Amino acid sequence: MKAPRSNSREKILAAAADVARETGPGSLSLEAVASRAGVSKGGLLYNFPTKAKLMQGLVEGYLREFGQALESANSNDKGENPLAVYIRLSADDCEDKQPSASWIFSAIAEDPDFMTPIKTFKRQLFERLKGETQDLKSLLVCYLAIEGLRSMNLFDADVLSKNERRLLVSSLLEIAALPQTPKDTRQG
Repeated sequence: MKAPRSNSREKILAAAADVARETGPGSLSLEAVASRAGVSKGGLLYNFPTKAKLMQGLVEGYLREFGQALESANSNDKGENPLAVYIRLSADDCEDKQPSASWIFSAIAEDPDFMTPIKTFKRQLFERLKGETQDLKSLLVCYLAIEGLRSMNLFDADVLSKNERRLLVSSLLEIAALPQTPKDTRQG
């Protein structure tokens, strides 16, 4: 009995992720993805009518994986608070060298809705952290510092040395570990 095959959309996304890792997302060709996925270009275009839609699918997959990693880390009872888990996972993620962000600009130019899943994910994540963190000031400092680290990484504008990044992350983890102020003193 054969194992069930993943659907063509999943095969295409997996192939696109492989090709993007090898060539960089900006150099991603639909022909290379179709060939790697073992589908026709028409089959690829049926699932993803534009390169921007394919890139959006990759981003949505990344966001889903990050959300699952966050959920998994939070469910492992290590006693780490959700804000510290977010900081640690995000910092680890930023250690990986990211390809140039030029592909994001071209995807946005082709489809302005490209950013919608990213905005939605980040809003939901922030609201979740806000519900799990009593001290809004600590959350704001940590969240914005991590998002700044992500942006520097994405746009290849990281001005921090490895030691400075470690210092930043350890400082944020210290902030996350501080005793929480009562919820009724929160702003927002």
